[in-house]
Amino acid sequence: MVIERNKYLQELVSCRHNGLVKIITGMRRCGKSFLLFRLFRRFLEDNGVANDHIVEMAFDDYAFKEFRNPDKFYAYVKSRIIDDQPYYILLDEVQMLDEFEDVLNGLLHIPNADVYVTGSNAKFLSKDIITEFRGRGYQIHVSPLSFAEFMSVYEGDREDGWNEYLLYGGLPPVVLLKTEEEKVKLLDSLLAETYIIDVVNRNKIKNDSELNDLFKILASGIGGLTNPQRLSNTFQSVKNVSISPATIKKYIECLSDAFLLESCNRYDVKGRKYIGTPLKYYFSDLGIRNALLGFRQQEKTHLMENAVYNELCARGYSVDVGNVEVNTVDEKGTKVRRMLEVDFVCNRGYKRCYIQSALSLPDREKMQQESASLLRIDDSFMKYVITGDRIKKYQNDDGIVIMNVLDFLLDEQSV
Repeated sequence: MVIERNKYLQELVSCRHNGLVKIITGMRRCGKSFLLFRLFRRFLEDNGVANDHIVEMAFDDYAFKEFRNPDKFYAYVKSRIIDDQPYYILLDEVQMLDEFEDVLNGLLHIPNADVYVTGSNAKFLSKDIITEFRGRGYQIHVSPLSFAEFMSVYEGDREDGWNEYLLYGGLPPVVLLKTEEEKVKLLDSLLAETYIIDVVNRNKIKNDSELNDLFKILASGIGGLTNPQRLSNTFQSVKNVSISPATIKKYIECLSDAFLLESCNRYDVKGRKYIGTPLKYYFSDLGIRNALLGFRQQEKTHLMENAVYNELCARGYSVDVGNVEVNTVDEKGTKVRRMLEVDFVCNRGYKRCYIQSALSLPDREKMQQESASLLRIDDSFMKYVITGDRIKKYQNDDGIVIMNVLDFLLDEQSV
């Protein structure tokens, strides 16, 4: 069964021959290699590109070990280009190529070479390398399957699919397995034998148990505000372990570099400025999050919020946590300043919207609670409450659009 990643394929197609290195990033096993070597290559062949004008190499394949040497690789590519027709250079796990920055810059000087590369970690997109590729690189970030992509291959109704998606996530090799036992086994294996080891080895982390414990603490608190100092205090009080905020900050950066975690900054909506810590952290794949906790902590409210966040990011929004300052008076007549939270402040170009995620809206009081922060934002951008309730999309008297989470996830134009 083939999962068509049409959004990412179209992005690759649209940036052909733009004079830049197309850099495909994303966590391991999210489908980058499949996108490049199967879907994009199939597109090229279907559109008349001859096989000898496609040069592909996977640097994590032992068969190509000798080509990790930059001089050998560059000489090989040059030997393949024998006319002035376009050549497509498709390279997987390019960070394993020695001096790859210089090599890629060299390939850009070949006028008829169109270069596409993948990598599984953000290290090859560090600040130094971004500077190296300033104006010469175009990043395409691939996420695990969206819920819409998941449902394109799921054999069942959308309610059952939603429950399975929240539990096992959207990594393609997991989604394509048939039984729950197979899914759990693969997720546990990927977590222990790929993701954690990858982070530990790449960053030369000496105490992997600390990293594991931190990862689990973050998994237990998705959607909650925290910072390295609070996490350090948690280690001290709960585990009686002393670990510095600086070390915790480093570990979080390592997990983020592997695209396992995403951070969400706080934004003062009225003051129009970023506030700083504490931040929220979300998981790029819910299956990995659940495997960390032994598939025990299944708070659907937080899982749904994480899924909404991931969908917004996949649609190209820059997403922050919103804070709205409210001045009120208590029963004694004393002025009180409160901060109300907006789950997501979403920006994409000139477009902005505000979103609250609420698993259920059982009564008017809950609706008022979820709407309180939105009603105190005095601009004209659209405001939404996304709920797990089975309702038809409607706009209430306050101008807030209420919609079902599955309708939101399955319609890319829903917000």
